[in-house]
Amino acid sequence: MAKAKTQYSCTECGTSSPKWQGQCPGCGQWNTLVEAVIETAAPAGRNFDALGGASGLQMLAEIRPREEPRQPTGVEEFDRVLGGGLVAGGVVLIGGDPGIGKSTLLLQALARLAQAGENVLYVSGEESGEQVALRARRLQLDVGRMQLLAEINLERILATLIKLRPAVAVIDSIQTVWSDAMQSAPGSVAQVRECAAQLTRFAKQSGTCVILVGHVTKEGSLAGPRVLEHMVDTVLYFEGDTHSSFRLVRAVKNRFGAVNELGVFAMTEKGLRGVANPSALFLSQHSLDVAGSCVLCTQEGTRPLLVEIQALVDGSQAPNPRRLTVGLEQNRLAMLLAVLHRHAGIVCGDQDVFVNAVGGVKIAEPAADLAVLLAIVSSLRNKALPGKLVVFGEVGLAGEIRPAPRGQERLKEAAKLGFTHAIVPKANAPRQAIKGIEVIALDRIEQAIEQMRAW
Repeated sequence: MAKAKTQYSCTECGTSSPKWQGQCPGCGQWNTLVEAVIETAAPAGRNFDALGGASGLQMLAEIRPREEPRQPTGVEEFDRVLGGGLVAGGVVLIGGDPGIGKSTLLLQALARLAQAGENVLYVSGEESGEQVALRARRLQLDVGRMQLLAEINLERILATLIKLRPAVAVIDSIQTVWSDAMQSAPGSVAQVRECAAQLTRFAKQSGTCVILVGHVTKEGSLAGPRVLEHMVDTVLYFEGDTHSSFRLVRAVKNRFGAVNELGVFAMTEKGLRGVANPSALFLSQHSLDVAGSCVLCTQEGTRPLLVEIQALVDGSQAPNPRRLTVGLEQNRLAMLLAVLHRHAGIVCGDQDVFVNAVGGVKIAEPAADLAVLLAIVSSLRNKALPGKLVVFGEVGLAGEIRPAPRGQERLKEAAKLGFTHAIVPKANAPRQAIKGIEVIALDRIEQAIEQMRAW
């Protein structure tokens, strides 16, 4: 086939150049020219209906939306993150560190779909067919009906997809795929953008669910152009320490489900296994109540999750005391310490403060504020909080305790796991008592500190 013409466009100002240059001739910026395929425009007025002109115009009120059917993969935690399963014509992008388990999870999911009678295809651009077969044998998967294509050329991959029309296709990985239409090397911005656009177009036209595996940079973001995340319907991040057996899959974008949904897996000899009670992973088992520990009930997507927050406050040996956090936002810690000083009269200016979310989970929601403050005060006074206490609530700069979303679900989850006391914002106080748990509703940080003294 004839190669399509390409040009180089500036990502800053849009200036086009027939060849690559280090400096943009339009705006003078360096290293902003990227390769792009020249689109051939049809003459005005010719074949207008074929291009989907006025014939595609609809009144929004006349469109009858329908619920997209879900295709469960058989991996419950993966289905939870996806919002119930895969959607026909959807495009999923999953990224993570090397060796974290991306290929293992997708191989398990495709094997179960194939067992259920679905037509599936695994496209391997990083491993040979023998390597994929060895992994499947090690995981003891039944792959008798699973089809494999070891190829990195986009045109050949698309030809195979058009011929087979699978229900689900995995491209492992998008950074290894290259197109004849582009002169740049595989993995470049232009190649990743063009290949992803072609595969997305095929998914929407054919109804095949396409899952793209993406690499990540050393900062932890997906490699390639940012537009890659805008093209797809769902973006998943694989998190976890390669030295730990636990893995977290988090949805940061999902057009068909909840954002920030979390799936928890344990890496075993037979692959990734879903964890039924993830709260047990993030709660330490102390024989006695210890100072500086407070249990937080956070919300990850639709799932309430109990996480232990640990704080250590110690006298500083340096002129500038340290403020370190693991799994929490460090700037927010400095703000909370200022609120603690101003409204509760507790000074930590000459103390080193360390805060850690147990289990490696990352907490971004502000409802963790109250648990962090109580853990800090507990460590500073060397006074343990009750072992069956759970806490949540956002703390404002005026010292007020603000409500958290889905407070009833959090309390019910804590009661189910055996917690007997809860400190919550006054606006989250349940109208009816929840069996097995005593709820203490407060609206000021000073009241929370007084409650600690009462214990």
